[in-house]
Amino acid sequence: MAGQLEKLKVLAYTQADYNGPVLAEFHAYVNPSELTLAYEMEYDSAQGSGTTASRMEFKQIKPSDLSVNFFIDGTGSNGQLVDVQQQVEAFQQTTGYNGDIHRPNYLIIAWGNMQVRRCVLKSASITYKLFKPSGEPLRALISATFTDNSDDTNRVALAQDQSPDLTHLRIFKAGDSLPALCQQIYGNALVYPQVARFNGLTSFRQIKPGTQLRFPPMEQS
Repeated sequence: MAGQLEKLKVLAYTQADYNGPVLAEFHAYVNPSELTLAYEMEYDSAQGSGTTASRMEFKQIKPSDLSVNFFIDGTGSNGQLVDVQQQVEAFQQTTGYNGDIHRPNYLIIAWGNMQVRRCVLKSASITYKLFKPSGEPLRALISATFTDNSDDTNRVALAQDQSPDLTHLRIFKAGDSLPALCQQIYGNALVYPQVARFNGLTSFRQIKPGTQLRFPPMEQS
């Protein structure tokens, strides 16, 4: 319903273009209190012989890193009882190595109005903080860093925030309509039947707020 808590989620894909089905999902137990986005500009600092300074010629923007901490509490102190180790394993299964594709999964991170990030896991560490007498963990902190996985074409399109040739994720909010979202993304409200079928919707007029919708790439005439 409107105003409901929306959790940060990590979606796993096996295809580099992110157009296949979602393989696995990991939802944050509690939303992070902060996200750290790090990016680096690369310059050519070649210096001429006999000179005392160099002119920094811009080369490229390196793929950015997003760092986030996932806190998991299995004590039930907030009324939600979870198995800490199962949650950790769900994170590892979603973000880690996939033997079927011989590499880690391709990931999408989505949370509210935050720009959807296409990325892969760069590094992660898991700290267990509290244990039962049996040794079963009751609390854990996953510190993860994800690195951008967009190619140059996609990176430019994402920088423009809208591109009909990319898959978009949207969380349907009260007051939204599927035709209006199609107009926003594709510049064409009349493609809503295709989007409805793609998401398995039986009625585009009865979409519940909080529903996650995927808008697939579409060629524009």
